[in-house]
Amino acid sequence: MPYLFAFVTLTMAIGCSLEALRVVLLRPLPIVWSLSIAHIVLPLIGFAMGTVLFGADSPYTIGFVLFALIPLGVSSVIWVSLSGGSIALMLALVVVDSAISPLVVPAGIQLFFGTGVEVEIGKMMGDLLIIVVLPTLVGVVLNQLTRGRINETVRPVAAPLSKLCFVAVVALNASAIEPYVMQLKGDLLVLAPAVIALVGICYAAGFFSSLPFRDHELLVTLSYASGMRNISLGIVLALGYFSPPAAVPVVLGIMIQQPIATLHFYVLQKFNKRRTGIPRQGQVR
Repeated sequence: MPYLFAFVTLTMAIGCSLEALRVVLLRPLPIVWSLSIAHIVLPLIGFAMGTVLFGADSPYTIGFVLFALIPLGVSSVIWVSLSGGSIALMLALVVVDSAISPLVVPAGIQLFFGTGVEVEIGKMMGDLLIIVVLPTLVGVVLNQLTRGRINETVRPVAAPLSKLCFVAVVALNASAIEPYVMQLKGDLLVLAPAVIALVGICYAAGFFSSLPFRDHELLVTLSYASGMRNISLGIVLALGYFSPPAAVPVVLGIMIQQPIATLHFYVLQKFNKRRTGIPRQGQVR
């Protein structure tokens, strides 16, 4: 599964050039602001929700925190494009967040749960380097060496394969936790609404925290960045380093994240129409 996921990451990264990264990195404030909301504020909210509902030591609480700590989702680039946001900024956020994930995820788990959760930090960092950081670096370098031509050349084959790899990762991990899900029917009555609320809060946090920038592109980009997570990586980490119940909130996020992204798209359209009086059409840049 880690190698399947590494291929998904590589496919994303070959579409990102160093020039695009350079342009957005010259304005670091939106990146620092977005990642701070995503990986500081939202893990605190997830921990608080889990503690109130299930207790601080519950594996569900670990799952809530892990959901907020894992890197931003690659699929957010598609929604940002449709909603008129900045694709270059979204790609930069995904790449930067993926690169720092070997530090952010283990540090966050240690900060919230300390010795109460036994995690092989060194092994987790090594796995994140292999399945996220190295494929990202290789993809960006290949894009640079070929001046972007590799993206057009390999995408007709790589894009469908990456989707199959993504489905395989999700299916294999979902099958691994299925026996535990069936045993937790009573908990799901509380857990499912809580996960829906947490995902909704993630989108709302990105939306409202970006309002001070007074920039529609940033509002679109940062709200999707805050709302969408790399769920398949979250499942891999949850099952690889924690008890299977810790993966349940992450798996539920798969079913919730995209439908809420659709609702958020219409919210952004309504907001922009009210702001300008003209509905903004989705565009690809």
